[in-house]
Amino acid sequence: MSLKKQFIKTKPVVKVTFSIDAKDADSAAVVGDFNNWDPSEGALSKLKNGTFKATYDLVKDAIYEFKYLIDGTYVNDPEADFYKWNDYAGSENGVLVV
Repeated sequence: MSLKKQFIKTKPVVKVTFSIDAKDADSAAVVGDFNNWDPSEGALSKLKNGTFKATYDLVKDAIYEFKYLIDGTYVNDPEADFYKWNDYAGSENGVLVV
């Protein structure tokens, strides 16, 4: 799993690349505050090496909670900036600061 942040000097956005190694998975998505926790809005593309990956433009100077959804199971990214308890989910969510 990895997060890559690319700050754009000329725009108020950060290009964030989400990737997760899930060779045996059929589907993966990133869900969070930035896409209303909608898996169809956060679909990740599966690469030949079994990694799922996508890049999204997120508004900078913001904090987002997120998780990966892999074949229906929620998974945190170990490279999240930190974790925050979420009462609705009953678990911790990864937090991304951009």
